Amino acid sequence: QVQLVESGGGLLQAGGSLSVSCAASGRTFSNSATGWFRQAPGQEREFVAAISWNGGITSYADSVKGRFTISRDNAKNTVYLQMNSLQPEDTAVYYCAARFAPTRPVYTTSRDYDYWGQGTQVTVSS
Repeated sequence: QVQLVESGGGLLQAGGSLSVSCAASGRTFSNSATGWFRQAPGQEREFVAAISWNGGITSYADSVKGRFTISRDNAKNTVYLQMNSLQPEDTAVYYCAARFAPTRPVYTTSRDYDYWGQGTQVTVSS
């Protein structure tokens, strides 16, 4: 059974940086495309970033491009999201997701992912 566990969320001021992690277990992590999504109160879950199985291809939402960086360490079964220049509008629950045996490098829509973590809260104050 696949488990994805996020960690690293917190409360910080605008302009700050934060890194969140997602540890995977239960299947060969290197055989997965992974992504980060977020959901703010009253809003739909939205795509943030995605990374291919070997980290060679990444994709970002326009709203985070240039500020966020997704990376992965398959030896540690972990995917990371480094967030810089955070703003109040980045406040949300951040979820990681995995798609095993991917048929393309990255996925940017939630319905393409098979497994989800429980989420970690990121709150940015102004």
